[in-house]
Amino acid sequence: MKKVAFMFVAAMAISFASCGGQTAANVETVDSDTVVAVVEEVVDSAAAVVDTVATEAAEAATEVAEEAAEVVAE
Repeated sequence: MKKVAFMFVAAMAISFASCGGQTAANVETVDSDTVVAVVEEVVDSAAAVVDTVATEAAEAATEVAEEAAEVVAE
């Protein structure tokens, strides 16, 4: 029984040893200027969306205020 347990421990040790220390072979370097350009594009796109939503919300609030004024005037 000890031999079986020892072989199991040895197999586990070998499997753990064979998994470590590997590096990725297909690692690509990315230019920092490219990263900055992509981030700026994403920020600009997000700002455009926020501006659009804010404009639509302001228009909707104006319409509600006008309707409320009409109801009060009646």
